[in-house]
Amino acid sequence: MKLMWFHLMPYTELPDDFNTKHPSVWVDIHSSLFDPRRAHHMYNDFMDELEFAAECGFDAVCVNEHHSNGYGLMPSPNLIASSLARRTTDTALCVMGNSLALYNPPTRVAEEFAMIDCISGGRLIAGFPVGSPMDTCFAYGQNPSLLRERYYEAHDLVKKAWTEKDTFAFSGRFNQQRYVNIWPRPIQNDPHPPIWIPGGGSVETWRWCAEMDYVYCYLSYYGYKAGLSTMQGFWREMEKLGKDRNPYRAGFLQFVGVAESREQALELYTEPAEYFYGRCLHVDARFAMPPGYTTEATQRAGIQGMVAQAANAAGAGADKKKYRARTMKEIVDDGYVIIGSPDEVVEQIRHVATTLNVGHLMLLLQYGNMSKQVTQHNTRLFAEKVMPRVKDLFSEWEDRWWPKPMDRGQRAAVPAFQPQLAAE
Repeated sequence: MKLMWFHLMPYTELPDDFNTKHPSVWVDIHSSLFDPRRAHHMYNDFMDELEFAAECGFDAVCVNEHHSNGYGLMPSPNLIASSLARRTTDTALCVMGNSLALYNPPTRVAEEFAMIDCISGGRLIAGFPVGSPMDTCFAYGQNPSLLRERYYEAHDLVKKAWTEKDTFAFSGRFNQQRYVNIWPRPIQNDPHPPIWIPGGGSVETWRWCAEMDYVYCYLSYYGYKAGLSTMQGFWREMEKLGKDRNPYRAGFLQFVGVAESREQALELYTEPAEYFYGRCLHVDARFAMPPGYTTEATQRAGIQGMVAQAANAAGAGADKKKYRARTMKEIVDDGYVIIGSPDEVVEQIRHVATTLNVGHLMLLLQYGNMSKQVTQHNTRLFAEKVMPRVKDLFSEWEDRWWPKPMDRGQRAAVPAFQPQLAAE
């Protein structure tokens, strides 16, 4: 099994009364809450944490794209990934991802991902999300009813830019380019870097991933218990389409807090978890479900995305309790966050991976307002006392969706650095 260290880069100093005095953490969050001088330290702490995770031996470090929000301070994950490409050696770089429909022209994505792949020596995993409605439709003004069409066309253009050897013209509904001839080109060119698709449970996304032979990643806020029905639906769909149950077809996101004992875990991770679920997911329902964003098939299947669940939880009414716990006891009982001693976490991780049949487990070991010191402790303890006891899972399967970098001896020498000291 692949263990991947995921960072959201949340703003860590939202006020205590944020969810009562402010309508949303996304789109119209007030600029007065952002302190650039404090963010300077946050960004550098976050970069230290990512580099430290790579040094600890995680298979990949993961970053993603969001806009106009305090939930995740990465409007350009490519900036972060380009730095990581120089500051890490063997760790895969999972950019999960670039919201394709927001780029004009989308060849910008093809170029920047190719740069990251070249700098890193072929370690890129290319994530292509449709994007949250807050990011795409409200912060960037895209028409929700056209978003998926833009997305699919942008995907086709990026993929062709990577694989077509000659200069070509592209004439689509949304993109017209007389000359497409990207320089640089990715190292991974047989035929292109692995493509992973994050999703919230859309039936069409499952089928498309199967058709294109891409990895489907369920980035759940609500843990393995809430994610079980979605992942079971995914595997049923794969069976209908005649695909095997190779667990590396899928990825899943899980919050984790490991400590020497369960009592210590509760002491360390209660505040960060309650901060995340109380403030970072405080999404106004106005921004959660613009008409046309969710497809008819997904609505008919009764599937509700993560954003809609967060908005329901932030609002009033019966759905509030259904969709989100508030206290640490509820958060843990409902499986949003796995906590405990190394033995307890090992048992739960093995259960999650085998129950969901997921070979790429993305771990949030920093969340909410967790400090760098606690994040370092969580990361090191997981790497030393949990990772070696779960890596054996799915060894009988081939991971055909993992990067294929240059041999280490052929890569450029990276200047010496000491991430373990930077993370102190």
